[in-house]
Amino acid sequence: MKIGWYSELTPIERRTYWACFGGYTLDSLDSTMYALLVPVLIAVLGLSKPQIGLLATSGLIGNAIGGWAAGIMADRIGRITVLKSTILWVAAFSLLAAATSGFHELLVVRGLQGLGYGGEAAVGGVLISEAVRPALRGRVAASVQSGFAVGYAMSTALMPIVFQFFPQTSGWRVMFVIGVVPAVLVLLIRRSVPESGLFETSTKREHAAPAALPVWRIFQSGYRRSTALGLLLATGVLGAGFGMSAWLPAYLRLELHLSAASMAGYLAAGIVGSLLGPFLSGFASDRIGRRATFIGIALCEAAVISLLLFARLDASATLLLIFLHGTLQSGFAAGLSPTFAELFETRVRANGSGFCVTGGRGIGAIFPAAVGTLSTVMPLGHAMGLTVLVAFAAAIAAALLLPERSGTALDDVHPV
Repeated sequence: MKIGWYSELTPIERRTYWACFGGYTLDSLDSTMYALLVPVLIAVLGLSKPQIGLLATSGLIGNAIGGWAAGIMADRIGRITVLKSTILWVAAFSLLAAATSGFHELLVVRGLQGLGYGGEAAVGGVLISEAVRPALRGRVAASVQSGFAVGYAMSTALMPIVFQFFPQTSGWRVMFVIGVVPAVLVLLIRRSVPESGLFETSTKREHAAPAALPVWRIFQSGYRRSTALGLLLATGVLGAGFGMSAWLPAYLRLELHLSAASMAGYLAAGIVGSLLGPFLSGFASDRIGRRATFIGIALCEAAVISLLLFARLDASATLLLIFLHGTLQSGFAAGLSPTFAELFETRVRANGSGFCVTGGRGIGAIFPAAVGTLSTVMPLGHAMGLTVLVAFAAAIAAALLLPERSGTALDDVHPV
């Protein structure tokens, strides 16, 4: 039985796809726990809203450092080796998070764990973009990020189960212990996923010199403009997502006064949308181009967020808007990996993609903290909406100026 583009993938492409999908899923399982546990951490550890914002920001700054560092290493020692290392790193620091006892310890652990998140996302995005043929790249590379929705669904489903058997004072620790699960994925990758063929070919071609160019090459002539615009695009796309995801559970509990069970239902609507979004945006980007897809999503998402956070609507409308937000935001983020892969040649692809994506994460880390600060002088929903709309404006500006290279053969990408 044929299932769309998946039936067209070769066995190697499929194994690479599931390895990258699994990495996103299990990293999401760990990272979304923090947002879900915000009300518990406030109640049990006495954390303030600004402190919660700083925890999110700490993890995102770690993302920025880890993603670029992992990208640089992946251009030197290979995509697979670095991918396995980052997955193990995330699992280890999830376990350490369970042993913390206050804000400052959580702040440090969250930042260090972020190194792994950023590295996995950057290297996984490059690996799947290089493994899949150009005509399918947008759809396949984007759909990998549906793993985020699966991981979010897992953490959301686990939370009521864990807290049914454990009190709040220990249940949050149990949630973090569950985060060691990603380590199992390394066994699958080690046994069945080969190194990127493009990376190996590039390494052999450059046998007389190092395969990877200097780290600063992405800031020099030929790449400088693409790097700057890629960074701005990622900042807008990811900053908007962070501003929402870090605070949406708290908004539902603290401003809409939903119970934990009701909140889970609303979040589930967003998760379902997050599962669909990358497939839809990937299909669109392969048809109408990366630039038009980014701009169209940003405009639609701005309208949805404005209604959700500035207009108090009934339960049904709120549920629909959260579903649409999940669909649009996940599709927004899913387009980054194939877009950035098409901007850089193989010898600096992980470096350039890692810098743009995780640099965007680092700058985007300002947005959750900004929401927390603004919420001290205005309603939380208004603080979220204002911050996110600024991020959308940045993303649209970058998309308008980026070169359109949809479907470019990656071995033909050269500095211009």
